[in-house]
Amino acid sequence: MTNRTQVIVVGAGPVGSMLAGELRLGGAEVIVLERLAVPMTESRASTLHARTMEIFDSRGLLEKVGTPPNDVMGHFGGLPLDLTLASPYSGQWKVAQTRLEQILHEWAVTSGADLRRGHQVVGVTVGPNDVAVQAEGPNGIIEFAAQYVVACDGEDSTVRRIVGAAFPSNASEAHFERLLFRADIVGIEIPNRRFQRFPKGLAIAARRNDGVTRVMVHEFGRKTDSLRGPAEFNDVAEAWMSVTGENIRAGTPLWVDAFSDASRQLSHYRHGRILFAGDAAHQKMPTGGQALNLGLQDAFNLGWKLAACVRRSASSELLDSYHHERHPVGERVLSNIRAQATLLLGGPEVEPLRDVFGKLTKHDTVRAELASMIAGTDIKYDTAGRSPLLGARMPRAELVTASGTTSSTDLLRTGRGVLVVLSDDAQRELAPVAAPWVSRRIDMVPAKLAPEHPPLGTDAILIRPDGHVAWIRGDTSDLTTALCRWFGEPAHSMTKNRRNGFMGKLAAKSALVTGSSRGIGRATAIRLAREGALVAVHYTTNANAAYEVVTSIERDGGRAFAVQAELGVPGDVHQLFLGLEQGLKERTGSTTLHILVNNAGVMSGNTAPEKTTPEAFDRLMAVNAKAPFFIIQRALANMPEGGRIINISTGLTRFANPHEIAYAMSKGAVEMMALHFAKHLGPRNITINSVAPGITRNDNPVFDIPDVVNQMARLSTFNRVGEPADVADVVAFLASDDARWITGSFVDASGGSLLGG
Repeated sequence: MTNRTQVIVVGAGPVGSMLAGELRLGGAEVIVLERLAVPMTESRASTLHARTMEIFDSRGLLEKVGTPPNDVMGHFGGLPLDLTLASPYSGQWKVAQTRLEQILHEWAVTSGADLRRGHQVVGVTVGPNDVAVQAEGPNGIIEFAAQYVVACDGEDSTVRRIVGAAFPSNASEAHFERLLFRADIVGIEIPNRRFQRFPKGLAIAARRNDGVTRVMVHEFGRKTDSLRGPAEFNDVAEAWMSVTGENIRAGTPLWVDAFSDASRQLSHYRHGRILFAGDAAHQKMPTGGQALNLGLQDAFNLGWKLAACVRRSASSELLDSYHHERHPVGERVLSNIRAQATLLLGGPEVEPLRDVFGKLTKHDTVRAELASMIAGTDIKYDTAGRSPLLGARMPRAELVTASGTTSSTDLLRTGRGVLVVLSDDAQRELAPVAAPWVSRRIDMVPAKLAPEHPPLGTDAILIRPDGHVAWIRGDTSDLTTALCRWFGEPAHSMTKNRRNGFMGKLAAKSALVTGSSRGIGRATAIRLAREGALVAVHYTTNANAAYEVVTSIERDGGRAFAVQAELGVPGDVHQLFLGLEQGLKERTGSTTLHILVNNAGVMSGNTAPEKTTPEAFDRLMAVNAKAPFFIIQRALANMPEGGRIINISTGLTRFANPHEIAYAMSKGAVEMMALHFAKHLGPRNITINSVAPGITRNDNPVFDIPDVVNQMARLSTFNRVGEPADVADVVAFLASDDARWITGSFVDASGGSLLGG
């Protein structure tokens, strides 16, 4: 059996886990294949720079990182460099790679990523519509398939080797591939050293609070070809003795590693349906922690773009921008690391260069240029326009909105784009333009700058999900062009609806429709989504049908997700809201529910009253009456003022059918809920109404018999049977602000079937 998903990520290190979390935030299904059966215990990297900390802040991950040790004094090629910048996170933040991986694993998995440990990729086959991946797991070869594969499997990437991606060196072999050793050791007492140069080489030592000393050593002129086989502790001890004259053989190594100053970069980060990120895309000496940060920022750039492509809300041109934007960044990082390698690993011949360079870094303009380059805060993607903000990362702006104070960084936690409008004039002008994208792909946030915040020079800014500015009001390009470029063309049906004047009535709203995998529920979910609502599609057992509804909505440019729960059984409401709140949190950053449609129900099955069993009666009441009551009770904790509740009843509460007595009784209870809850919820400005369909076409085979359909049609004043969309339109009206003055009502949606003969 083939395990199918939308994206396969190979490698569960920090980059792969970051990418998996981003993909899930964007609504993409993802499987992560990791060859290691258990997480690594060694921390090869431990430094996070300002831009990476800003990224974690924009995803709400800093709370888990806590407040790690920070040092604003970094280095460039071993020369001291003050890393102070215009960022709340200047400096070098020390987070062990083991801890970082744990945080990112938890984020990805709790978001819904499927992590498969102990799975070594052994084959990759690219087809016209998907990629087949073979992985050797605990029980043999397992087949996987996805629309795209992203290799995050390190500098010795298996995927890169299998597909034969060009990975050329960026430097002359005569000057690079110099050998360095590093190790974590306990039981030694040596001085702390920060890039101390000796006549024979370079030595670094740092003792941690837990008693472990990390050492790194390079003997001037020694190349990688001098090492035969994997590095051992004896190799480290010999090199340390040669350079420093100190004997560290009495220590106990916890981890030993050898690496070089190799400098390589893929020619293309995208190979059709296969993409590369992190060390799989670029190999460099890990000086100053830039390797880890570069990889995490690759994932941050790629995740939202790839999610949009697999959900068909954007074209592959958006995916191509990943290579166009990140390849030059990687090239620049490799270049500065090669410069640092010369300063670090060169022998006595580089001392004059180190002296001159050290004097230059005392000048603040030089210092700031180098600091921002290392931190990644100066990255500016190619965006036509005059403003220096365009293409750059959005500086943190403190904002005051109708719901309270926030920041431009906090607004990115949903993983969607954000259009921040800072004046009433901008809102009036831009709201109609942005309407086809709002709620589905971007959020539009009216706000004011906090009083102490300096002016931004514009009153409207479009921010991409990765925090880079895509458009500002008053510059050369128009908003529609920017929205289409970064968030895809508006779907045809959305454009048509906008012209008809009812587009976006439910924009920025969230809705739960129970029993929405088919029939009236399905039509209602689709209708609410077309009005801009994010819809939770509830189902009991038919997952395929529910996901088909979600796919249909997304194909039309809307947003939806599926939620499973069996109603009428113990724990039903709890299970329903666990899935609902997780889905809302992933997509909106909150668990707010604006609209509830109680549609799910069961019928008696045309059972005569004398044949109705207590078990059947209890089942009808549990699903049709008890479940809606307690769903409403639970939903009220999530529902803000102005919420909408619509209960689907039946015309049988007004039209006698002895074979559906119990069913009609259960739906009569639903109508009583609307009447009495209306009085209770009035002070919160929440409306609740009942909608009663008549004979409505569904998947019952009886609707395939023309004579029977004709007989049923005669019951309607319009001489036809109802369609699910007929009822869905009524529900959409009651869910909108247009129905704000209607509550506690019974709405006849039977096509006149209840008017009598």
